[in-house]
Amino acid sequence: MIIRRLATADFEPTWRAMQTFTARRTADTPDEIWLCEHPPVFTQGLAGKPEHLLRDIGIPVVKIDRGGQITYHGPGQLVAYLLLDIKRRNLTVKTLVNRMEQAVIDLLGDHGIEAARLAGAPGVYVGGAKIAALGLKVKNGCCYHGLALNVAMDLSPFAVINPCGYEGMAVTQLAAFDPAADIESVGARLAEKLGQHL
Repeated sequence: MIIRRLATADFEPTWRAMQTFTARRTADTPDEIWLCEHPPVFTQGLAGKPEHLLRDIGIPVVKIDRGGQITYHGPGQLVAYLLLDIKRRNLTVKTLVNRMEQAVIDLLGDHGIEAARLAGAPGVYVGGAKIAALGLKVKNGCCYHGLALNVAMDLSPFAVINPCGYEGMAVTQLAAFDPAADIESVGARLAEKLGQHL
């Protein structure tokens, strides 16, 4: 698996690049994980409802092709895009989501943080507060999009949305439990954990 570090990348060109990569890949194309941060942006999935954006605070909203509702991306959040041939890996979407969640749970466990799943709400939670969001698009047996882990960011934009469609859902971040956590080292560990589980 190829790991690419994109540093800070604008959301829309990154999304379009994932679509192009997936459309052009063949049975022999290696799988890739792209790690990055995004400038502030709200992304609204295929099931997204406009009313889940509670008020306009000047952050752009991009309607995209992953599953799920609205979420926020911004500096200090680690985004891992998984460009995988899930058919070749003999994975169902449900199994893939479970393994992505487990990779994050294991990573947080290394920081002494007890994280868990929440029934009916994909993602990873600490004490009921969401710390990582997941969303995928599957096309011709291959997936793109991935997960977003809050590391050390300004969480205030989450207050103007219903995160992933859940009214009043609390959000948290790794730095609340481990102030020394930084994107670079967390990204390396996340890529390692994903590699182990996939």
